[in-house]
Amino acid sequence: MKRMLPAQELARDERFERVRIEDLIFDPRNGHVERGRSNMSVDQADFPDSARSLMHGIFTGEIQALEGAGRTCWDFDIGTGSDEVPFELKLDMARQCWDEARHVEISVKLAEHMGSTIGEFAEQTLLYEAACNSDPVLRLTGVNRALEGLAIDVFNAMREVGRGTGDPILEFCEDWMLADEVTHVKMGSDWLRRLTANDPERLKTALDFQRTVDKLFSFGGLRGESEDNPVHLARTFRTLAGFTDDEIKDLVDVAAEAQAEAEMRFAAAGASAAS
Repeated sequence: MKRMLPAQELARDERFERVRIEDLIFDPRNGHVERGRSNMSVDQADFPDSARSLMHGIFTGEIQALEGAGRTCWDFDIGTGSDEVPFELKLDMARQCWDEARHVEISVKLAEHMGSTIGEFAEQTLLYEAACNSDPVLRLTGVNRALEGLAIDVFNAMREVGRGTGDPILEFCEDWMLADEVTHVKMGSDWLRRLTANDPERLKTALDFQRTVDKLFSFGGLRGESEDNPVHLARTFRTLAGFTDDEIKDLVDVAAEAQAEAEMRFAAAGASAAS
């Protein structure tokens, strides 16, 4: 079996339509923050479509998380070198594969429950691309800390949607998967510190990479702590997952930076269109 499989070689059937992450981030239709409201508010007219779109994004993300954890089991030999991993880390990744496979099945059923189908929305592959890094420590920060951390925030938001709409099925399923995501992020936090215990430079490089991925996945206002952000940071669950107070504060700053940059882009685009 091939090691270090590139994203373009992922197996997908004809139902899936792929989109570049750049196109998704710079799509002017994502300017909900600039309009001063959250499109995940149940009283908004576009809420049903937004909720289904987010659910489909969760579904494709779970597929890629499964693929990424599986690749980590396969791509690295067992050892103590910088391009090797402990056997116990592979066991954790195998356990995560089991969880992600279950999440994929749950997400398919939830999408059907919400009136959606596989392929109704496009798939971007940034999550899997973060899992292609040749340094296993950067995989842990990019996937288990950054993207699985985003999953904590998203699942917590979707759980609140279930509560707010009186949908016990959505609320229960999101709560169930949220518990798994906390475990996945905690595994990443623990292994990050173990593998870089005597290498502060490698730790810094890994955290810088995590910051880059976190900024990309803030989508210019998707995630933050204001009322206008559709997804709020789940501080309590992140603490349970091994994040320090300083790391959570830095994540808040990263999300704010992403939103400020998005607001500047939309303002510039508006000024250009008016001239």
